[in-house]
Amino acid sequence: MSASPFLSVRGITKSFPAVLANDRIDLDIYGGEIHALLGENGAGKSTLMKILYGFYRADAGEILMEGKPAYIHSPKDARRHRIGMVFQDFILIPALTVAENIALFLPDLPFVLDNASIVKRIEELSERYSLRVNPGAPVWQLSVGERQKVELLKLLLADTKILILDEPTRSLAPHEVAGLFRVLVTLRRDGYAVMVITHKMKEILECADRITVMRRGRIAGTLAGAEATESGLVSLMFGKAIAESPQRRRETRPREGAPFLELKGVSTQPEGTGMRLNAINLTVRSGEIVGIAGVSGNGQRELGDVVLGMEKCFRGSKYMGGREATQWSVARIRGNGTAFIPEDPLGMAAFPWLSVQENMAMVDTSRYARRGGLSMDWGSVRSDLQTSLKRLGFDIPPVYVPLGTLSGGNIQRMILAREMAHNPRLIIAFYPTRGLDVQSAVAAREVFLASRDRGAGILFISEDLDELFALSDRLVVMLRGEIVATGAPQNLTMKEVGYLMTGSRAEGPQGG
Repeated sequence: MSASPFLSVRGITKSFPAVLANDRIDLDIYGGEIHALLGENGAGKSTLMKILYGFYRADAGEILMEGKPAYIHSPKDARRHRIGMVFQDFILIPALTVAENIALFLPDLPFVLDNASIVKRIEELSERYSLRVNPGAPVWQLSVGERQKVELLKLLLADTKILILDEPTRSLAPHEVAGLFRVLVTLRRDGYAVMVITHKMKEILECADRITVMRRGRIAGTLAGAEATESGLVSLMFGKAIAESPQRRRETRPREGAPFLELKGVSTQPEGTGMRLNAINLTVRSGEIVGIAGVSGNGQRELGDVVLGMEKCFRGSKYMGGREATQWSVARIRGNGTAFIPEDPLGMAAFPWLSVQENMAMVDTSRYARRGGLSMDWGSVRSDLQTSLKRLGFDIPPVYVPLGTLSGGNIQRMILAREMAHNPRLIIAFYPTRGLDVQSAVAAREVFLASRDRGAGILFISEDLDELFALSDRLVVMLRGEIVATGAPQNLTMKEVGYLMTGSRAEGPQGG
C-alpha cells in the first residue's frame, strides 16, 4: 500500500430532495489496495463514488489528489485525474468492436485511428492482467464477463490509477468471479487503487485489504480486511445483528399444486439484438419456486416478457391456470393475479416523476378509485403500502416525494412492496434482491417463501447462485435462448451450474 493516499475526501456533503445522501464524509484511498465500500440501501455509497467520478457535484467538502485540491466537475475531469469507474450497466456500443469501443475512450485518440497500434496495446494489457478478449469481436457477441473485461481494459489503457467498480460480480458465474478477483489482486500488486461497491460480504472478505461501512450517509467504520467478520460488518451496517438468509424448507411446505403456468414448445421471433427463445417447455406449479439461472442476456428477459404477454409466441402455446392464454393481453394476465418485478424497476415498472404513493396506486387504479374514478382513496393506498413495507421489514419512505429521487435500492424496495401487497397467484421476479442490502434481501426472500407456502407459483430469475440454490424447488439453466438443464438443487453443484450458464467446460469430469 502507498505511504500516502492517492485521493482523500474531506467533509463531502450531498443532498437530494428529502434525502441527505452524504453527510460530512471523510475517506482516504491508497494505491496498492483493494478497498470495499459496504452499506445498506440508501447509505450513500454510489453517490459518494459518483461524486469522485464527476457524475454528481458535492454541496460541500473538498477532494484532494495526493494532498492537493482537485476540482472534479465532470467525468472528463475525473479521467484527467486518472479516476475511472465501471458502472453496473456497462457503457459500450454493441455494434462496434472491442478495439473500437476502447479507442473511443482513450484521451489521446488520434484523428486517424491506428487500429493495429490499439490492438497491440489491448493484447499486451490483456496478457498482463488475464483480461483476454478478442479485439476484433463485436461487443454484442460477448458474454457479460467479457464485456466487463472490456470496461476494465478501457480504464487501464486510459492510464487510470483509481478504479471504482460498482457491484462488479452481480452478473458473473462463480468461475468468472474467481477470475475477476485474480485480476484485482494483480492490479493491487501493480499499485492501482481499487474501490469496490458491493453487497456481497462473503466475496469481499476474500480479497479486500480495507472495508469501509456507510450508514445513513455517514462513515460507520473502517476495518482491515483481515480483521473483519461478516457479523461485525452487518452490525456496523445496521447497528444490530440480522437473521441469516433462509434455507430451503421443503419439510414444512405444502405439496405442489396443479400447474399454474405452462409453456409448451414456445419460440419467439427475434427483434433487434434480442435473444430468440427456442422450443421452451416450462411448468410452474402453485406452491413452487422455479429458479432460472443464466448469465444476463441469454433469454431470461424474453422468457419473462412471453409469460407477461409483452412478447408474442411465434410458435408454441402458453397456459395459465389451466386456460389457454397464448393471446392474452398484459392487462388480462396482470388481472389474473400475476405480479411482475422487472430487472429495471425504474425504467420498466415505475413513474419517476410521480410520488411514492402515486406509483403504488398506478398498478391497480380500479382498486383505489372512488366515485366512478373521479377521486382516489389515498388513505387506502398508503395503508396497503405501509402494510406491505412492514411485512417486508422495509423502512417507510416519505410517500409524497417523487419516486425517482430515491436510491436504486429503495426504488427496488418500493416495487417489491407494491407487487407483493395483494397476495399474487403467480410472481415473475427478475433479480428481485439485486441492489438490496443484506437485511432487505433476507426479508424479501422470506416473503417469497411465505408466498410459495400460501400457494403462489414463482418464476425466480437471478444471477446469484447462492440465492437460487437456497430458494428454488426446481432449478432451470438457460443458455442462448434455450433450456440446457433442469433439476433439483440438491442434485446439482454450483460449479456445474456455473459452467452450464457460460457454455464452457469445467476442468475434469462433471457430475450428473
